Amino acid sequence: MDRVDRCVVLVDAGYLLGAAASLLAGEPARSRITVDHAALIRGLRERAEADTQQPLLRIYWFDGAPDRVPQPEHRRLRVMPRVTVRLGALTRSDGRWAQKGVDAAMHAELTELARNRACSDVVLVTGDGDLLPGLMSAKEHGVAVHLWAVQAADGDYNQSEDLVAEADERRVLDRAWITQAVRAKETGGVCAPPPAPRPEIAAILSAPLPEAALAASAERASEARAAAAANGVSAPPEESTDTDRPGHGGRGVPTPKDLAGSLRGPGAQPDRHLPQPSAANATLRWSSDKSWAERGGPLGEPAETASLPTLAQLTSAEQRWADREEDITTVGGDPFEVGQVFARRWMERLPETVHLQKLSTMYPRIPHRIDGELLRYAARFGLLAHKDDQIDEHDRYAIRAGFWREIDVRAAAEHTPAAERTTPSAG
Repeated sequence: MDRVDRCVVLVDAGYLLGAAASLLAGEPARSRITVDHAALIRGLRERAEADTQQPLLRIYWFDGAPDRVPQPEHRRLRVMPRVTVRLGALTRSDGRWAQKGVDAAMHAELTELARNRACSDVVLVTGDGDLLPGLMSAKEHGVAVHLWAVQAADGDYNQSEDLVAEADERRVLDRAWITQAVRAKETGGVCAPPPAPRPEIAAILSAPLPEAALAASAERASEARAAAAANGVSAPPEESTDTDRPGHGGRGVPTPKDLAGSLRGPGAQPDRHLPQPSAANATLRWSSDKSWAERGGPLGEPAETASLPTLAQLTSAEQRWADREEDITTVGGDPFEVGQVFARRWMERLPETVHLQKLSTMYPRIPHRIDGELLRYAARFGLLAHKDDQIDEHDRYAIRAGFWREIDVRAAAEHTPAAERTTPSAG
């Protein structure tokens, strides 16, 4: 069988992106960089065809993933033309992530391509010396092997010297080439700053607590101290207040019992410290994740939030398909960006602007139905903590900050009160 004159690129993503992170951010953690995968694939193809003087057959992207489940970047990559994704396992040991099976998969693919004379040139983007036998086997089958390195942060080798010595051709992908598709994340938090000042994450965390519950908590503590003094017992220490915690403006902290006291069912004894709500406005404000949301109680969802449609209610089957395509191909999966995308879709599909105005007045509280839908949407992008099935606390803050940032931009454009808002409203 005659050899086909074309080139194939085999990419060890762990090496390529880890070395890029070391070069641009000073450490190999891929979380420290953002990657434009479309630009990266385009750059790899153009460079490979220029170096080998052969048309591209395919780019194989080898990477690890928890339980070999494709992550958002893998889903985007595998629908790109001429790209095939191969996943190994990603396991955590001693607090560090490690790839398993990636080098073996690369070795198998390399030797199979060479044996079947599927190409004349192979480009390897890797530093792993375990690929040396596969590289030597490919050469024996008449394939020219091009070894590419990412410029090392310290100017030294970041590849196996045996691999370097055995390759037919070498190239170093320098900083200028890398930065066409990869950049270091800003250390200040969420990624690229929006065009206008966004609500700080700290503001979203500082939503006020129900005044009645706060008063009840303080009153109970005072009564407990008075009773202890009357009985000749040492007074219990004063309950901690939020004056001890930055950013909470001196408000006391109610217990879950305080918060739930306003929602006692029929026949239950009322808490004399708390005013009893009517059936029309009974709600429970919860802050288990430090970001307020309205949650409907046993007496039903509040009328002011029940009228707000969810994104699912506003989305047709055709739009749902288009949303999935956008998620796969263009949405990067950064928590702040995910919140923005969700909010933008919700606003664009609203039948009446009154819904947007109503939501703006609730800042920073997100109605529970919409908040739950937002977090479920974010979970599609691999934002669930591995094995915990929960979104990381900081990511939740960033998701909601992105949501409110997009809401505020639109509200400001339509001259709603959100345009003048600089601090969270009391709600």
